[in-house]
Amino acid sequence: MPPARKHPLPRRLAPVVGLFVLSPICAEYLIGYDQIVGHPWELLTGLLLLAPLYGAPALLIREFTRRTGRGWPTMLLLSAAFGLILAGLVDQSLFNPDFFDDPSWAQERTPTLVPALGISVGHVLNFLAGHVIWSFAAPIAVVEACAPDRADEPWLGKVGTSVVVVLYLSAALVFHHELTRNFSASPAQLGITAAIVLALAVAAFALPRHRSPLAERAPSPWLLAGAAVILLTAHQLVPSTWLGSAMDVLVLVSLGGLLWWWSARKQWNRLHTLAVGGAALVVNAALSFVVDPLGQVSYTAKYAANTVLMLMVLALLAWARHRVRAAASTTPAPQPLR
Repeated sequence: MPPARKHPLPRRLAPVVGLFVLSPICAEYLIGYDQIVGHPWELLTGLLLLAPLYGAPALLIREFTRRTGRGWPTMLLLSAAFGLILAGLVDQSLFNPDFFDDPSWAQERTPTLVPALGISVGHVLNFLAGHVIWSFAAPIAVVEACAPDRADEPWLGKVGTSVVVVLYLSAALVFHHELTRNFSASPAQLGITAAIVLALAVAAFALPRHRSPLAERAPSPWLLAGAAVILLTAHQLVPSTWLGSAMDVLVLVSLGGLLWWWSARKQWNRLHTLAVGGAALVVNAALSFVVDPLGQVSYTAKYAANTVLMLMVLALLAWARHRVRAAASTTPAPQPLR
């Protein structure tokens, strides 16, 4: 693909910083499960550690995809690979029965536990879907919509990419050291996880770069957003049982199938991509009001934080929609999803 156009430094840095910060917020803060949700200073300082762990891979996923001229199928497979690295190799939460010092963790893990593998199927679905959708894909979609004229361009040069890689590796080592002091997955678990990560990465770049468009028109972005809200809410609310896990697979496959089918239609553009990413952010921001945080927390502070995050999400999505529509008004042809 052609090299990125030169823009003023603030304009080049804005989407990079935006994704670097939005990714950890969507991954850890938006759903409000942690007791620090009621402590604004801890939320802010926590970003110093969480941004390199989540924001750096989000930037790398996007950079590798855009630099090779690929699109969302590659982005999603790389998101799954990085999500599995985090949950299976870095903090090893997929395998650790005591990862959260909270009785509800073990209770939710037990119904779908596969003792021979040391994993809970319900937790695997929750972790991987959570990382793919909320840690990486949704933040990328929203931030790209905020900078539509640069959405298909690389955002990092060689130096920037190197800095992001170093930040990510440093954060991963710190979290691995701190979170595996009292637990370590078996060599077989780590080896199988690494093999799956490699397979996902190979598949991400083995896919065809483009698909033939379908003749039918794409649905309205609002209809798409509504469907995404319903399916993503169902994913988040299914119980951690074998029946619930089967329903969750059906929900996730349905969402993926609809997006695969609709995204190949005429008139699919960046507003559709924003609709899906925005729906994901709204779902977790809304569910945060009914989530009970781990540990002790003031519910007055919790609801205040939930409200602030919801308002921030709505304002961000309104701004992103404005940016996409403004860019489309100066472009004769609709912007294709890539």
